[in-house]
Amino acid sequence: MDNLVVVRGGGDIATGTIYKLARCGFHILVLEIAHPSAIRRNVAYSEAVYDGQKEVEGIECVLIHSLNELESVFKHNKIAMMVDPQGTFIDILKPEIVIDAILAKKNMGTSRNMAPITIGLGPGFNAGKDVDIVIETMRGHRLGRLIEEGPAMKNTGIPGLIKGYGKERVIHAEVEGTVHQIKKITDTVE
Repeated sequence: MDNLVVVRGGGDIATGTIYKLARCGFHILVLEIAHPSAIRRNVAYSEAVYDGQKEVEGIECVLIHSLNELESVFKHNKIAMMVDPQGTFIDILKPEIVIDAILAKKNMGTSRNMAPITIGLGPGFNAGKDVDIVIETMRGHRLGRLIEEGPAMKNTGIPGLIKGYGKERVIHAEVEGTVHQIKKITDTVE
């Protein structure tokens, strides 16, 4: 399939990459896990796993359940998403480009032999070894830099400062469990 890019992960940062590639005319297949999470859910294509579709800035991503649905989705200039955490469809489709945008801070199985061009976003990848190119995701002067040899900056584990707040703006669950959302982030409540 011409102009096919497979992107592993559909979170908020991945969505920026996916959106830009779709605007440039590439056909995108996003591979997600069964229960994805994203920091900025309103702008994350990963929400299509839960809702069947997700639109961001006028470009729609549609959850599909079979590779037979790909052509129809691409014909309508939409992005396709499948639940495939292991990336098994990469071997079947043989895309020109594979991008690992999982942002797990470690490599979750992406390798250079998956496609002629492989790209890893953020820490956990080594350009020239695991992938062809690493893209820096750390805030600051190096953000977005293409790294052709070596790794991205190491994960500090410390959230970036926004208006003087870093770790104070991040909430961590004290116990394991499931959150059931009764209102959307954009809903008005009294």
